[in-house]
Formats: sequence, structure tokens, C-alpha cells
Amino acid sequence: MPWKQNYTISDEIGMKDSEVRWPDGKRCCFSVVVDLSPASTPSGITAPDITHPTSLFGITVGLQNIMRLLRRYGLRATFVVPAVMAEIHPDRIKSIRDDGHEIAAGGWKHEDVSALSVEEERERIALTTSTLERIVGRRPKGWFSLPRQQDAFAVGSVSCATIGLLLDAGYGYMGNGLADDAPHYWVADFVQRKAFLTLPYHYSCDDQFFLMFPTEGTGLDRVNALKRNWLREFEAQYRRGRYFSLTLHPKGSGWGHHAEALEEVLAYIANFPGLWNATGAECADYWSATYPADTHLRLSASIWQDYEGSLS
Repeated sequence: MPWKQNYTISDEIGMKDSEVRWPDGKRCCFSVVVDLSPASTPSGITAPDITHPTSLFGITVGLQNIMRLLRRYGLRATFVVPAVMAEIHPDRIKSIRDDGHEIAAGGWKHEDVSALSVEEERERIALTTSTLERIVGRRPKGWFSLPRQQDAFAVGSVSCATIGLLLDAGYGYMGNGLADDAPHYWVADFVQRKAFLTLPYHYSCDDQFFLMFPTEGTGLDRVNALKRNWLREFEAQYRRGRYFSLTLHPKGSGWGHHAEALEEVLAYIANFPGLWNATGAECADYWSATYPADTHLRLSASIWQDYEGSLS
């Protein structure tokens, strides 16, 4: 289907399995993303969010349990950190960095920016970047936001201007891509061919949609469904030689039997040969060099036309 401005974000062609290659002949890229945002509304992180008991558990015991599992299996992860969380917990964020993990940006306070003016959003991106650079000691390369503007409860959303602003700010990749199951390019402007490398993400492998309460049987905790999703999706992507990522929130996956389920998954995955455990920045750097947009973004002008009253 020919690409159309503001209709789709990529060229809708994607990479064939046979075209995907990973460093040193590795079979599959395996990514772990840990989100440290406790935001509960579109306004972003608030004082009640930070002091809520589950949030306090997440940033202490839950985070310790996640870090312990990452060390046990020799894994490096990408930690998504809203800038205000780095301001509140600078030593904790630095210790994550010192363990060899990537610190990526989760916005200023993981808020919905879709109602901001372009200039206001630009200022928040700049503030987020400078704050994380000051605390972490290096500029973040990745930005994580879910494009969920039609969700009344969405947090950390994007606006129509976000991708272009991130490109202008020098970011290297967006971490939440729903358009493909391999890294792909999010097109911000068809005419100028402005495109932003985007890493795959899927709700079914994000623990926040399954671990809303610490006791199974309430209907709000579906750890077994989450575990099944992780295992089946990994096996599918491994067979095809593509990309697998799971997203963790310490207040969820760091809790008791949730952490045990996560450990079972990590232990299972660790037995597969040819895995490339890469941070988001490492994967983005490799993909940008191996499959640059100049040669691998195959856009065709749309033959469609808009008519009065058309919803296309």
C-alpha cells in the first residue's frame, strides 16, 4: 500500500525474515526494558504517585529484585527514567548506570504531551535531556512514549510534533513502536523524508497490563497469562530471527511470585544459543548503520485522494 502522510508511520513493507541480520551471526535480538515511571494519569508523575505504597515498593524492593535477576543472568537492560524520577532518586539512577544498563528518557514526568504547544513540548524535551545528562553523566539516546492519545487514561503519550522534535533534539531512537516486529523508521515528514528509528513494542509483553494487583484470583492479576505471552512471543521471534523485547515495571514484576515467574522466563530464554542481549541504544546504533533510512526506507507516494467528508 502506498504510504500516506498522517495515515501510517512507516512504509508498510517491513523487513523480511531473510533480510534481518544481527551482529556476529546472532540469531535474535533480546531486549529488556524496565520502566521506572509511577505516573497514573495523563498529567504525569504527581506527589501522590510517588508516595503511593506500590510505588514505594517498586522503587525499593521491587527494583532490587529486578536488578538481582538481571545480574544473575548477566543481562543488561534499558531503564526508562522520567527526568523527575532522576531528580528524586539520583543515587539510585547512577547505581543502575554503574551496573552497565542504559538510561533512556521517559519524558519530563511521563505526561501526555498531546495538548501542549510545539514550543512547550520542545522545552520539556530539552529539560528532560539536560536533567538526565547532568545526573547520569551522558545524554540519553532513547525516548519512550506510547502513542495512545485516544486513551483517556494514557500516560507518556506523544503529539503530532513529538517525532520531529526528538529528531531535532538529537535522539537516536524511539522505544515504543507498534508498526512492526523489527526495528523500523517512523516517518515524521514524507516530503523531507524525516524518519526516526523505532524499536518494536507490544502491549502483550508489557507487565503493567497484567500485574495490577499482588494477589492472583482477583481478576486483576494475570501473571500466568503474561508468562505465557513472554514465552510464546520469544519462541516465535527466535524462530524467525527477529527482535524480542519484554517490558517490566518493578512494582509489578518485582513482587514475590511475579519475580519468580520472571526468573523462570529468563532462565528459559538464557538456554537458547545465538541471542544478542542489546540495550536499546546498541540495537539502534547497529540497525541505523546496517539498515540506514537512506537505503531501507522505501516510501511510495500515495495514489489516494481525500474528498470532502472522507475519513481517510
